[in-house]
Formats: sequence, structure tokens, C-alpha cells
Amino acid sequence: MPYHSPPAGVYVRAVPYPRMVRVRQHVEAPAVVDVPLAIRGELERIRIGGCIRAGESVAITAGSRGIVDIVPILRTVVAVLREAGAAPFLVTAMGSHGGATAEGQVKVLATYGITEASVGAPIRSAMDVVQVGTTEEGIPAYVDRLAAAADHIVVVARIKPHTDFDGPIGSGFLKMLAIGLAKEIGAATCHRAVFEHGFERVLRSVGRTVLARSRIACGIGIVENAAEGTAVLEAVVPQEMETREEALHALASRLMLRLPVDPIDLLIVDEIGKNVSGLGMDTNVVGRKPHGDGGAAPRIRRIFVRDLTPETHGNALGVGLADFATSRLVRAIDYRATVVNALAAAHPEAAVIPVHFESDREAIDAALGTIGLAPPEHARVVRIQSTLRLRTLEVSEACAAELGGRAGLEVLGAPQELRFDHAGDLEPRVPAATAPRSTAREG
Repeated sequence: MPYHSPPAGVYVRAVPYPRMVRVRQHVEAPAVVDVPLAIRGELERIRIGGCIRAGESVAITAGSRGIVDIVPILRTVVAVLREAGAAPFLVTAMGSHGGATAEGQVKVLATYGITEASVGAPIRSAMDVVQVGTTEEGIPAYVDRLAAAADHIVVVARIKPHTDFDGPIGSGFLKMLAIGLAKEIGAATCHRAVFEHGFERVLRSVGRTVLARSRIACGIGIVENAAEGTAVLEAVVPQEMETREEALHALASRLMLRLPVDPIDLLIVDEIGKNVSGLGMDTNVVGRKPHGDGGAAPRIRRIFVRDLTPETHGNALGVGLADFATSRLVRAIDYRATVVNALAAAHPEAAVIPVHFESDREAIDAALGTIGLAPPEHARVVRIQSTLRLRTLEVSEACAAELGGRAGLEVLGAPQELRFDHAGDLEPRVPAATAPRSTAREG
């Protein structure tokens, strides 16, 4: 297809692409005003000092997701425990992430600002585990050796819908107990068991076994809002973890942003990565859940992913959910980290490389050529920075026409042409400093 050299170094397609309209979603966003004060209040409410004696060691879980207030949360938990006379430390609790190495998992935490200096406690990392029990289905339950050796464990977990399945629980306390604390061997065991028993049953059964056979002091449940903030912080005693997770999961689901249009011919995703979601892009946003309803909304015909986030360190798990990618993304993949994670998750398809091209323009041309008979300029196209950032997005005129007057949506300006640089790559969608983030994270 012919191109000509436009003014100001911008590519213009001879046959036009759809023009894009910038849209903002207005959302409910309850927020915790003072995170350290809230953590202190919650730990005092459950009388954490009454179950921990002076000199006892406490392992605090630190996972591999980008949680906005995770550093002050962990720092305050450490401080409260130390004031009670305990000896707290952080333990890396992220299944097979970080390349399934102790050093790699510490590096993942540092990406999120979690260091010994920032939280005020040692960080201990190992990949070996102890088996603490077996479920009634015959599934072994494992716990990180360092955590198992501690006098107590505090489970810090964000609670939200899971990327692999739909149900009254998702990512939260039970997943951290069953998979995060179980390192690579436990993560692989649980994911294999899913084929026989289903994801929710596995999480509940293994999580209950770990709760019954380990010295869990409490949980800290985190629910985030859709405006890059913390909505709820709740300390939970072990016997209430499962029921409180269900309630917090329902709240998280209600607060989570989703795409405002359906169906979509082409979704352009600027970045995917493990800090965005366990599958690189949240399937609660884009659909295509491996253990969920394959026909669930939204209905997206083609997905094009442009880049990996720096925080993912080359782990491109979930790239296989896309139909098209750039060759620069493919070159940025850490093959070992991605494959180790995919195999531990029993989901090798998530590591499959999509059709890819050197430039965004070539990938978009190819994608629009596979959506059906609609002329490309009339295609239903949506562009987002990531599934973490959904408050501001771009939609094509064909989508924008149905958004007028819809509550909670604001159109920001007139339609604009897609703009490409001399290499044929899209110009930045929204300056990073002005792009708020949704809570659609992690699996």
C-alpha cells in the first residue's frame, strides 16, 4: 500500500485509518487517605500483638505484582511487628516468577521499590519448600522453607478478579497461600491440578490446607480503586480469610474498570508485562480467559501488543493472547523467564509468539486486513496504554458514535488521525504523567 512523506515527520496512510477520539471514564474511587495509619489501626483491631511474643520471627509475604502502596504497607507492618518485640522479615512469595531463582525474585521486588532499606527489614529468598499437608483431592500443599521455619506468617495480598477464571474468589489470600508461597514446585502442582479439579476448587482446597497446617498470624487484604490508589486495607484473622476474601473480591470486581465498547475489531495495547497482570494484560479487560468463558465480553477480534514494560524484565507471559506484535517486543523477550513461568502455569500457549512486524504501521495494516469486510477507516479500534490504564483511552469514530451521552464517559476533543513517526511507529498516546491507572491487574 503506498505511503508518502508528510510534513512534520508524520506518516499518513494513503487509504485512511479510522480517526481516533480520546475518551475519559469517570469512576467510583473510594480511597484510604493515610495508609500507615490504616494499617496500624487494622492490626490493632485484630490485636496482632496478643498472638506474637517478643523475639518470635515473622515472615511477611511480598509478591510480584505492582501494588501502588505496597512499600508503605510493608514498611508499616514491619514497624508494628517490631514494636511488638518480633523479628520480622520479608519472604519472596511469587511462585515461579523472577525466572524461578532466588536472586531473580529479589530483583522483581526491587523493581517495585521493595528493598531492605525501604521496608526496614531483611528480605530472604529461596526456592526450596516443605510439604505441609495434602488436600482431600490428593494435591500436595507446599510452603516456602524460610516462611515455614518462622514462628508466624503474615499474608499480604491484593484481592481482585483472577485472569484465568471467574468465581467468588480470584487473586487474594488463598492464591498467595496455595501458589505464591509454594514457589515453582507448588505453582506448577496447583496449575496441573486445575485440569482435574478446576481453579477455584484448587485454590480453596490447597489454601485451606496451608491455613490449617501453617502458623498464619493474619492477612492484610488490599483492594485498589480505579484511580491509582488504595480503596480498602483490612487485617483478617486466619479463620476468616476465606469469607473475607469473598467479600473483598466482590468489592474489587465492582470497582474495576473495563473497556467501554463491545465488540472491538482491533485493540491496540501499548504495553504488556507481569507488573500489569499475571498474563501480561488482564483477561478481565480483554477476555480470552484460559479457564473461563471463551465467549465472555468483550468480543475482540484482533489484539496487537506493541511493547513489554521495563518492570517485567523480559517475562512476556501472555503474549500468546495477542494476534499481532512488534518485532522489537519479540526481541525484548527473556525466553527462559517466559517459558519457566508458562510451564509452571501449565499454560504454554501463553508464551507463543504472535505474528510480528518491524513497525507498528505494518502490524496495524495486517491486523485491519483480517477483521472482515468493513473498510479499515470504519473499523472499531480501541487503543490503551495497558490494562492498568483505562481511565483515558482512544476509540475510533465508529465506537465513539455510540458513546455520546453515556453516563461516566467524557469525550475529550475532536477526532484525530493516527500519527506515525519516520520508522512507522505510533506516536505516544498520552503523556505518561497524565495517564491514570485502573486496578485491572494480575492473575
